Amino acid sequence: MLHSPYEMLAEVINKKPIIVLAVIIGVVVAALYGMTFVSMETGSDTYLDKDTERGMLLDKYTETFQSDSIMLLVESDDVLNPDVLAYMDRLQGDVATQRYISGVTSIVDLFRQINGGQLPSSYADIKSAKEHVPPEVLNRYVPSNLMTIAVITLDPGLSQESQMTVVDNLESIISLSNPPPGVNVVVSGNPAFQKQMMDEMGVSMGTLILAAMILMVIAVGLLFSHVRYRFLSVAIVAAGLILTFGIMGYANLQINMVAIGAFPVLIGIGIDYAIQFHARFDEEARRSPLPQAVKTTITKSGPSILYAMLSTSMGFLAMLISPVPMIGGFGVVCMIGVVCCYLMALVAVPTMGLLLKYKPKVNDSSDPGKPAGKQKIEVYTDFLGRLAEKVARNAVPILIICALVAFIGFQTDGEIPINTDEETFVPSDMPAVINLKKVSRTMGSTSSLPIFVRGDNVLSADTIQWMHQFQEYEESHNSMITGSTSIADYLAQYNGGILPASDHEIGTVLEQIPTETRERYLGGPSEAVIEFSTVDMESEVALSMVENIKQDLAWNQPPPGVSASITGMTEMFADLIEKIAEGKIRMTITAFGLIFLFLLLVYRRLGKAATPVIPIMMIVGWNGLIMYILGIDYTPLTAVLGSMTIGVASEYTILIMERVYEERSHGQDLIPAIRHGVQQIGTAITVSGMTTVFGFAALMLSSFNIVSNFGVVTVITVAFSLVGAIVVMPSILFLVGRFEHPEHG
Repeated sequence: MLHSPYEMLAEVINKKPIIVLAVIIGVVVAALYGMTFVSMETGSDTYLDKDTERGMLLDKYTETFQSDSIMLLVESDDVLNPDVLAYMDRLQGDVATQRYISGVTSIVDLFRQINGGQLPSSYADIKSAKEHVPPEVLNRYVPSNLMTIAVITLDPGLSQESQMTVVDNLESIISLSNPPPGVNVVVSGNPAFQKQMMDEMGVSMGTLILAAMILMVIAVGLLFSHVRYRFLSVAIVAAGLILTFGIMGYANLQINMVAIGAFPVLIGIGIDYAIQFHARFDEEARRSPLPQAVKTTITKSGPSILYAMLSTSMGFLAMLISPVPMIGGFGVVCMIGVVCCYLMALVAVPTMGLLLKYKPKVNDSSDPGKPAGKQKIEVYTDFLGRLAEKVARNAVPILIICALVAFIGFQTDGEIPINTDEETFVPSDMPAVINLKKVSRTMGSTSSLPIFVRGDNVLSADTIQWMHQFQEYEESHNSMITGSTSIADYLAQYNGGILPASDHEIGTVLEQIPTETRERYLGGPSEAVIEFSTVDMESEVALSMVENIKQDLAWNQPPPGVSASITGMTEMFADLIEKIAEGKIRMTITAFGLIFLFLLLVYRRLGKAATPVIPIMMIVGWNGLIMYILGIDYTPLTAVLGSMTIGVASEYTILIMERVYEERSHGQDLIPAIRHGVQQIGTAITVSGMTTVFGFAALMLSSFNIVSNFGVVTVITVAFSLVGAIVVMPSILFLVGRFEHPEHG
């Protein structure tokens, strides 16, 4: 006779529990080793899928033209002191020889040019040289006597890993450079920002996981005290988390800013599985020998908790359709995590129970030390039963009120701003952010919007003329644009201020332009770039500007055979607004569809499959309203809230429905079945929900604003999920029950 996998697992655990424990330990040790391969990911790869047309265009532009810059902020009481300038000169010489660096520019270079190639060595020479530097250039490099900025240009198309190496090398050079007394040198710029963000992500993730585990210990200690070895669940979740990290390491899956938020979520959800298995094992151990308790726990709870886990996974699975890679990464991490936590709880709880010769606690009401806790549970259980009955008897008005609030939430959801400004996601006191703001204040905006021009011959006279005209038009008609540069500007500059009129003239003038300058704006005869410099602006304004330029390109097209496309980081973050807006709606609808199809497959009854989904729809609407009221923006992380809510809330609504249908199958009328069903399962769901809240609450402690805001709304979401299961679900079950069995009630 064929046995189910659960029966086979129970048989193995009962016969060879020590071997099973050894296998668990071996798997955890292997996962610990796999954790060493886990790495952090930042940059454009986390926001844009490189396999899409836009992603490939940005990749090509980055490889061909984009040169990231690193700024050295040199601070002193007097940065124009001869000793400070001499130090900067030495430092620049050391920096310029480093790999991946194509050039270094500072006030030192300007002074050398003005002073006949020699660095001024006295205050008088420095003052004389300073008078010959144009004021706007001087202010750019020396905003005050207290600070000057050196700009390091990196090779185009440099990978993030190589940029991190450059930053590390620069910090090492500076530490060994022996600056004059009172001189401080700081590395700034986007590569330094990305590196520090990566380091901060690692620290934040460790802090969040530790906080979540501590909160879990507190929650389990308070809410799960009626069972023996109550903290076993925490250890199991920790093992499940290690297993998750190990799989990610072996699979070479990187952790991004959004994925950090997945781990407290996993702890909150994973503890639920461990508690449910532990509670069922404790229940079975009270009425049967341990081997039978092992078998019953695995064969009965295993499949039902599997269904709950799979329904939760449907919400995370829906995230894979998001066009934003970091959101898909969040879904992948969560799916791996819930499966690992489920498997660890399924195997570890009965194995440890058998090896520890588990004996349930005796809850004797005659014991003066015991009754208070039990009475509190009974009071709460009775309250849930009375509440469920009142709700059922007033189902229609309660559902109308709940649906109305949800409808308002769906309406206000569209009014919630979408934030894609990376600097607002990280700690506001992070040194790299402060230094970047210093650079922006002194050197002006470092933002740019490139137009990637491609064709058989971008150096034709018609194309060069079009580039020049398009630049002039945008500069005069777009208030966000502060200037522009292209190969057309240099062709005019090296031709006496006039654009060459023929292809032959263009070829002649092109040879006069320095190679470094030419390659900055020209990638051979088939690729060129127009760089528009822009003011600093919010993402919504940037999106509007990008749309306006797209319209301008549509009616003012380049010559036949040539295409022009907007690309670059400004365009990517602006487009991210639309991607998040579209993606969150698609993810939510997909999650609803997946869970409904899953339930339809399990129950094979349309009404029963739809019943648990209705409260979830209301909860998603409530989420939108609470975000609007609290003023919390949509970000790449809060964008997952809809689909995640569907996954988390479905477990509670399914468990309520299952228990009520079970009571109905025993012959009870509708109202008593709802009352008794909610009484039996409601307390367990509340305990489970509160432990999940404790796990999610750890997110609120994150120094990353994007994560802490997500923590606030997820805690509220779990509370809404409990309300949806305990209040909305009985109302729906009553109406559905009256429709299915009108003679009962």
